Amino acid sequence: MRLPISIFVSVSLFTAETTAALYLSSTYRSAGDRIWQGLTLLFTLVPSVLVQLTLTFIHRDLGRDRPLVLLLHILQLGPIVRCLEAFCIYGSVGQVEEPYVSITRKKQMPRGGQSEEVERQVGQAEGKLFTHRAAFARTSVIQAFLGSAPQLTLQLYICVLQQGVSIGRGTLMVISLLSIVYGALRCNILAIKIKYDDYEVDIRPMAYICIFLWRSFEIATRVVVLVLFSSVLQLWVLPVVLLNFLVFFLCPWILFWSSHSPFPENIEKTLTRVGTTIVLCLLTFLYAGINMFCWSAVQVKLNDPDLINKSQNWYRMAVYYMLRFVENATLLLLWYLYKTDFYNFIHAPLLLLQLLVAYAIAILFMLIFYQFCHPCRKLFSSSMTQGLWDCSSLLCLMCSSSPPQNRPTRKEAPETPRPPAHPDAAHDTASDHTDDGPNDTSYDILNDTIYDIPAETGVKIEGGINGDTHGLSLCLSVSLLRDWTGIPQPPHGRFLNGVTSGERFPEDLKIGDWDVLAMFTLKEHKPKR
Repeated sequence: MRLPISIFVSVSLFTAETTAALYLSSTYRSAGDRIWQGLTLLFTLVPSVLVQLTLTFIHRDLGRDRPLVLLLHILQLGPIVRCLEAFCIYGSVGQVEEPYVSITRKKQMPRGGQSEEVERQVGQAEGKLFTHRAAFARTSVIQAFLGSAPQLTLQLYICVLQQGVSIGRGTLMVISLLSIVYGALRCNILAIKIKYDDYEVDIRPMAYICIFLWRSFEIATRVVVLVLFSSVLQLWVLPVVLLNFLVFFLCPWILFWSSHSPFPENIEKTLTRVGTTIVLCLLTFLYAGINMFCWSAVQVKLNDPDLINKSQNWYRMAVYYMLRFVENATLLLLWYLYKTDFYNFIHAPLLLLQLLVAYAIAILFMLIFYQFCHPCRKLFSSSMTQGLWDCSSLLCLMCSSSPPQNRPTRKEAPETPRPPAHPDAAHDTASDHTDDGPNDTSYDILNDTIYDIPAETGVKIEGGINGDTHGLSLCLSVSLLRDWTGIPQPPHGRFLNGVTSGERFPEDLKIGDWDVLAMFTLKEHKPKR
């Protein structure tokens, strides 16, 4: 049994940050800065209360006769008591014989294409210690993104306004940054253990180092960008923050309502529907807070029994980092355009370049982690490189499309009409401009099966796309949209049944139809002369 080091680190960061925040708020009070004092206490006490509630909820103390523990939670001393309890359990292992044990079955990582299942006995003490680790992993994420992240942003903003860093403020900023990075690291580990719960996951030190560097650069860059933007455009930072927050808060609910799934009732047996709704709102609130500062490794899916999306969605990750990079660059550009003489003591273009490079370095460490250091990379259902490449190709195609009048068309020499070889050919009104035969369209499906469909089908192609009649490629990546929204995949053949040679497309087929099965490419195909 491993020593509960993660519990000790979580409690140490929680205690150190709370102590530093209380000391700094007392200095603000002495200086007469009531606003800074109130905000510092707010970002300290609110996450502390949420941490106490989370520990009480996970350990189910409300249904047990433990009044002393509840009193200590009310006094905000719950994490310290839980840490001492975990170390007491660890020290008592082996001293008393377990009355009963449970047997767990875990699969090992596949080697040579095969995976063996291993049975292991888990004692009662080890089960309790596992519950403590799971509880502190979740409280670390709550403390990081609902307390430490706003606290770090606030204190850095005060440093910019006062053009100075005191010892107390600098100490609190360092502890807050470490707390955020540690919370993001625990979020990554938690996501891996939830998604691959059937496997024995062994996370190596190199994976921890990659995650730490990835999250450090990503979070530090994001906080600095928000602070710089808010220092010159105070009124506009609120819409930016609210828009980001509402998008990530409402996204899981929109996907849940669109899936027409029943309301989840299996979160906790003692909770009513109102209580379950409150818990789900707090979960999506935390999810939005994480995505405000960095990519959330745990993707919320309300129609799943575990409330977590266990599939690895490369498209969503690629779109997030692309949009976040564009947003950071835009905010930095606005700061550079509207900055005042207050920033004469720094070299603004160099700072702007350094922040963008730092965010790019964060993405680089993220790619290294998923490509080489992820403990379950052999179990990925799809390649990360291929997924990112497909998403990039879609965005490039969307950006390269232009109106028909702006695109050059290719003029061809007129051809002499030929007499029809069949009597019915004289009545053919299809828009052919090739030598002989109709203008066929080939559909390249993902399984490399080609279906030849005449041009006079339900999908009309007149004069090519955007005025270009040769060498065009239209990528209808509807599967990317399906993966982005999380809508389940339809049964195979539902779309392909009507796409055989010589058959027509259904008249009501639309680009936005979710029944489209896979990404395909529409190309113009010239018949052989």
